[in-house]
Amino acid sequence: MKYTELKNSIKEGAKPVYLFEGDDAYFRSNGEQQIKTAFLQMPELNFTAFDGDTLKGPALSQLVAAVKSFPFMAEKRIVRVSEFYPSESEFENYIKPLFADFPPSSILIINNSGAKKGFDFKRKSLVAYIDCNRTDREAVAKWAYITLRRANVDAPVAVCENIADYCLCNMARVSVEVQKIIAYKGGGALTQEEADALVYKDADFRLYELTNTVPVKNYTKFCRIADELLKKGGDEIYILNGLFNYFKTLLTVSASSLNVQELASQFKMKEFVVKKNREQAVAIGEKQLEKYVAYIYRSIADIKSGLLTPQSALQNVQNAIFFGFGKN
Repeated sequence: MKYTELKNSIKEGAKPVYLFEGDDAYFRSNGEQQIKTAFLQMPELNFTAFDGDTLKGPALSQLVAAVKSFPFMAEKRIVRVSEFYPSESEFENYIKPLFADFPPSSILIINNSGAKKGFDFKRKSLVAYIDCNRTDREAVAKWAYITLRRANVDAPVAVCENIADYCLCNMARVSVEVQKIIAYKGGGALTQEEADALVYKDADFRLYELTNTVPVKNYTKFCRIADELLKKGGDEIYILNGLFNYFKTLLTVSASSLNVQELASQFKMKEFVVKKNREQAVAIGEKQLEKYVAYIYRSIADIKSGLLTPQSALQNVQNAIFFGFGKN
């Protein structure tokens, strides 16, 4: 199920095992908290947490014993294990017998980012799987809009969409920025200017803005964003790698015979992103893209071999992009 479906699922009663899995820490954390709020009494006695990295082989018996323990003066006992990726054999030897006779008075929460490989709990009927992967722009913007509205802050939809963009739809980031806005405003209308001043723009979003200056040849904005990135902890290599990946993606999209849907599936992109990439590729031109990719690749190689400083390489690349290659 999606994270947004969890509330209705809880109303139907507790499931034996909940698997919160995905790259959005906010969804995983808040989903777990919803389970605790609904079913946990006296947490100091009826809640136990484990670090999955410490549960290997025979140590898994500790987790099994905790789940089998009876709750103290309450209906449910909750056991949470984070980053839990047992092997197939570990599941067969320790977890499968537990699942075969799961105690009705216990709830097991598995909180995984999905960073490692292990047994696929999703295929077990006992497990309620909650998809906690980063959601789309529309859903994030809607959450920001509703949350601000409940705090008496009136934010236009376009402003909420920009907040989602600035945070790359990372709900952990969005939730922090929205609370910052609520604390600052206290109520009233939120303008785009206020949102721009209050919300920290993710470095990857700034890099995205930087690359978008190329098709429209906005040299001034390119320099301003590059300077901000360098001042806020980035370096020339980060910018050069970002430009290289950007032009390489445009070249791939431009040269491909696949349609938008097929490309989106192959590269795991949103369709509107593929469409925009194709538009930008057309604006720049395939031959020019080939030159950019080769030139930036060579510049990065020259840095690594000591022929160029990172500062000189970035200066050369931006000059080539905006003023031509000259004799290069």
